[in-house]
Amino acid sequence: MTKKIIIVGGVAGGATAAARLRRISEDVEIVLVERGEHISFANCGLPYYIGETIKDRSKLLVQTAKGMSDRFNLDIRNLSEVLSIDTENKNVTIKNLQNGEVYEESYDKLLLSPGARPIVPPIPGLGENITLFTLRNIPDTDKIKNHVDHNNPKKAVIVGGGFIGIEMAENLADRGMEVTLIEMANQIMAPIDYEMAAILHAHLKEKGVQLILENGVQSFADQGNKVILSDGTEIQTDMTILSIGVRPENELAKTAGLELGERGGIVVNEFLQTSNEDIYAVGDAVEVVDYISGTKAMIPLAGPANRQGRIAANNMMGKKEKYQGTLGTSIAKVFDLTVAATGNNEKTLKRLGVSYEVVHIHPSSHAGYYPGAAPIALKLIFNKETGKIFGAQAVGSDGVDKRMDVIATAIKGGLTVEDLTNLELSYAPPFSSAKDPVNMAGYVATNIMEGEIEQIQWHEVDQIVSEGGLLIDVREPVEREFGFIEGSINISLNDLRNKLTEIPIDKTVYVSCQVGLRGYLASRILKNNGYHVKNVDGGWKTYSSVYGSNINKNVETKTNDLGETEIVEEQTHEIKVDSVVDVSGLACPMPIVKLKKGIDSLKSGQVIELHVTDRGALNDLPAWTKNAGHTILNTEQDDKLIKFWIKKK
Repeated sequence: MTKKIIIVGGVAGGATAAARLRRISEDVEIVLVERGEHISFANCGLPYYIGETIKDRSKLLVQTAKGMSDRFNLDIRNLSEVLSIDTENKNVTIKNLQNGEVYEESYDKLLLSPGARPIVPPIPGLGENITLFTLRNIPDTDKIKNHVDHNNPKKAVIVGGGFIGIEMAENLADRGMEVTLIEMANQIMAPIDYEMAAILHAHLKEKGVQLILENGVQSFADQGNKVILSDGTEIQTDMTILSIGVRPENELAKTAGLELGERGGIVVNEFLQTSNEDIYAVGDAVEVVDYISGTKAMIPLAGPANRQGRIAANNMMGKKEKYQGTLGTSIAKVFDLTVAATGNNEKTLKRLGVSYEVVHIHPSSHAGYYPGAAPIALKLIFNKETGKIFGAQAVGSDGVDKRMDVIATAIKGGLTVEDLTNLELSYAPPFSSAKDPVNMAGYVATNIMEGEIEQIQWHEVDQIVSEGGLLIDVREPVEREFGFIEGSINISLNDLRNKLTEIPIDKTVYVSCQVGLRGYLASRILKNNGYHVKNVDGGWKTYSSVYGSNINKNVETKTNDLGETEIVEEQTHEIKVDSVVDVSGLACPMPIVKLKKGIDSLKSGQVIELHVTDRGALNDLPAWTKNAGHTILNTEQDDKLIKFWIKKK
């Protein structure tokens, strides 16, 4: 029977395991060795303390060494480091970092939870950079916050567009800094695909962040005050955050002869045992099995680390509980937007050679007639033959989290896209719609499986049109004033049946609309009349999120003190409003139709006040207004609601 367990490392995996072990047995001796001062802290909250959203530092400390030791009767040795493991004699060598004492400690079972450290490449000038920071723990947080508080930096450069990079961009911007975000890839947020990330790219720019993609840091100069990029661009900065990823802390495991994976992760079996049956490992340092593909992966997330800690504790005490793999469900706040993902993305499936189908929908977060509804961009990836859900992604200002959690749960439960249509989810107007976005994604995917609709994706459109393909935009003519796919012709959905004779029946017809719904209806009309037809998945909304609008965008914008986009063409102190049009939460084409009607009802020089919740208006409306000869007098953003004051020409 296990009598003594040593845990190397606290925080999510180690601290969770320690508490679980004590709940299982009052007799087992538990020694927790932590190199740092703090054994359990909210590392996911660190950026928000720097940004002062979290004001009380003590709230970051989930448990103190004394508090946890007293409650769970643990032998906690913080500020101590395990130097080596003697697997043959089952003991470890520990160094007390406070007094330098080195000693040995025996174990029956050993748990490794060392975590992962930030990657710091050998960039020229890095050693002389006195304002370079990484963010992993409380001391890192204190260094960054002290620098911001006492040196009042005006400019910050963030290298890396992952979770930490994005969250630091927002929090440093909230502290009043000019932020430049540099990412080597063509997009930020690797768990999502490019067209979804493009929504975030536009939003970061709205918030005043300078976004530099497909570029890297070549060197630092002037003690870090100058960042020189791969293309020779030079950027002045008062501080730099390096957040290009993490590397597993595998030194102990490596010197102990434990098996490591290709990317350095500690190899464990389904019971979280390493290649030595008496040594277990959990958290960011271990190589996990991708729940979707079954392949080996490194997925450093807090939720899985906590779950692994509990399972490892159970198994060290004699149980045989299996870790089922990591799904990779993740979420982040990006200023006013939420981005979330679960399962595999397209990039991963392509790399693995897996056949898949994709749907994009743009539903509202809740019933459109109830105030505050905001659009969600939701992407579902699935197997067209079996309906198996491979993954999902979503971006929006409201309701993203619960949709992603439902789909993640569906994946774990083995549900198919058809099963999504049968989910009975909670509904009331302030919270959802009678057909929840998850149901809607299931309906569209099921239609594809049953052959009711064929689709093309946003990245296929331009080539099809350039090769002579017929693309019919079935939106109302007024909607095209806000942008359209070049080369498309316009036949509105309501006119389609009357104009069938104008459409050649001997070639494939492609249809598009604003978000895909009217395109689906058009495709059914055409198919039932003998046409071979394909719909542009996600419509103009998905296409334009990547390519932008083709209407004149020569509109100057700036950001206010809150980092919000302002579009002001004519300064005025007092605005007399002649009409108010509220299109917040409405589905297309009603926002554009109601705005056009509202403008048409005014006399020259009169002012309309427009309320919207679709953030796309920040890009589309100024261009349309300028093209039409009207003038935007002012803009305001209040939470999800955006207000425009427009003077008629």
